[in-house]
Amino acid sequence: MPRRMRSFLPNIPLHVIQRGNNKQVCFYQERDYVVYLGKLHEYAQKHGVAINSFVLMTNHVHLLATPSDALGVCKMMHNLGTYYVRYINSCHNRTGALWEGRYRASFVESERYVLTLSKYIELNPVRANMVDHPAKYPWSSFRHNAMGIETKLIKAHPAYAALGTSDEERRMRYRELFQHAIPDLTLQNIRDACNKSWVLGDNSFKKQIEAQLKHPLPPFPRGGDRKSSHRSNS
Repeated sequence: MPRRMRSFLPNIPLHVIQRGNNKQVCFYQERDYVVYLGKLHEYAQKHGVAINSFVLMTNHVHLLATPSDALGVCKMMHNLGTYYVRYINSCHNRTGALWEGRYRASFVESERYVLTLSKYIELNPVRANMVDHPAKYPWSSFRHNAMGIETKLIKAHPAYAALGTSDEERRMRYRELFQHAIPDLTLQNIRDACNKSWVLGDNSFKKQIEAQLKHPLPPFPRGGDRKSSHRSNS
């Protein structure tokens, strides 16, 4: 019996993570990244989802996505996953599951977290010691957001647009965000929120989400020193 399609909330950003099954590789060669991004663009447009930032790692994907309707992200990820698994299995002579079950998603408070989360996503290759600067990694949105190397996939979130009155000023202000490390507690909150399908935001934002969903959500974690089961380079 197929699983019921999850619904989210229109115009509320989501942090989406999809991981390879058993940490296995999802992108074997350059063409795989290109195909994935092309189909992501196609299905995002089809289902009314704005992709605000992204990174494709070798064995997982991060997206900051803002849907225009409740089912947009679900339909986009379903179409994308179905197409890409068939493509990978055909091109690389493999069978079986590619992804580790369902993707994970958390609601993101725009005012406090959208820009920090975008930075978190684009710094993944640096945290993984793949490059020493996000500009050196070709499979993320950093070059678009910070350097003006445009990709049709990306649509600016209002929080990014508010950084300046011109494209040049917005890129400059965005680059300045990367001059400072993300605090450990913020990193922990981002990872906990997505890995456990929580809300990334303050209590008032959480209550807003609960009211719109009409059901309670798990409590937010407190403190940054306790042990966590989150995966490294997440």
